[in-house]
Amino acid sequence: MAPKRQSPLPPQKKNPRPPPAQGLEETSASAGLPKKGEKEQQETIEHIDDVQNEIDRLNEQASEEILKVEQKYNKLCQPFFQKRSELIAKIPNFWVTTFVNHPQVSALLGEEDEEALHYLTRVEVTEFEDIKSGYRIDFYFDENPYFEIKVISKEFHLNESGDPSSKSTEIKWKPGKDLTKCSSQTQNKASRKRQHEEPESFFTWFTDHSDAGADELGEVIKDDIWPKPLQYYLVPDMDDEEGEGEENDDDDEEEEGLEYIEEEGDEDEGEEDEDYDDDEEEEGLEDIDEGGDEDEGEEDEDDDEGEEGEKDEGEDD
Repeated sequence: MAPKRQSPLPPQKKNPRPPPAQGLEETSASAGLPKKGEKEQQETIEHIDDVQNEIDRLNEQASEEILKVEQKYNKLCQPFFQKRSELIAKIPNFWVTTFVNHPQVSALLGEEDEEALHYLTRVEVTEFEDIKSGYRIDFYFDENPYFEIKVISKEFHLNESGDPSSKSTEIKWKPGKDLTKCSSQTQNKASRKRQHEEPESFFTWFTDHSDAGADELGEVIKDDIWPKPLQYYLVPDMDDEEGEGEENDDDDEEEEGLEYIEEEGDEDEGEEDEDYDDDEEEEGLEDIDEGGDEDEGEEDEDDDEGEEGEKDEGEDD
């Protein structure tokens, strides 16, 4: 008999696994304490802020040192500015030419403004002892038909609270010559290109104190024109350059036209030479044909004479 099979073992019950233990960070978070990573990040930010404060302190110190250097060299430059003004006075219309050639200033100049500025003999920019506090621009004029005074000034100030302000000399216009009221004056070439619909006079700038902190014209004169006026005086007139360019273009076109005509002439001459050569060749061929015909005629005559001679000899026989 076959042995009896043993019954399988009864299934064993599985014990449930214990829940995973909470980590240190989770325990700290549940307890209301900051995470270790966040604490380190916060400390790093505080260190960065401390370093930035040191950088700002050095920048402020540098600004003070730079200001002292600027004041020192501004004083050293004064004799040279004076000498330059004396030399400029020997050149007629130096300052009006300089202003007209400057792209930003020329946009404010009408024809009457330009005429008035022909009497401008000297421009000076003076920075105050404390450069931060402001500067003054002086315009010196010869006697002219527009206003009575000889010097027109505009000053820019920065008060203790840091608010900018400006003031200027009151211009005493001669009767009927107030350019600030002649809004219909014609703009010059440069400003016409910018197509200003309502041009204002250059002299309106002296009475405009609405936004001294954003006075672009004052900044342009102080920082751009005053340090290097000769650069703008020597700028060539753009209209003259355009005219010269057009003339050069016309000259180039004329030269190209002449070259084209000459080339056509050469081609025509070449064709005539070819035609002439062809004619000569044809004439040569005709001569050859005529010569051949003449030779054939002579040969025929000789043959006829020979035949006649033979006939005569036969008759004699």
